[in-house]
Amino acid sequence: MLSYSAPIFALVASNVFMTVAWYGHLNYRSAALWLVVLASWGIAFFEYCLAVPANRYGNAVYSSAQLKTIQDVVTLIVFAGFSVFVLKQPLGWSRATGFTLIAAGAALIFNARG
Repeated sequence: MLSYSAPIFALVASNVFMTVAWYGHLNYRSAALWLVVLASWGIAFFEYCLAVPANRYGNAVYSSAQLKTIQDVVTLIVFAGFSVFVLKQPLGWSRATGFTLIAAGAALIFNARG
């Protein structure tokens, strides 16, 4: 069971770091661009420290297409929460519907037989 869940937990954690690296600076628009780029690189380092092992070990139990799909769905979930709670931007029905349709496509990936 851990071999299936550990890669997902690592991908969730890596996505939190990456979302902060990519979008966290939007709350600090007065900071110099070079400074937020350096800070983002520093944060992204930790994302890679989690994402690379998650994909390496996850490939033992998931196909690469399944790992990418997990990554994309996790990215949407983490970003939606970050957008609402940190950036204070509402999700809205159209975005929520779009994310749901993407998740439905992800379900197809996991039910594919070839």
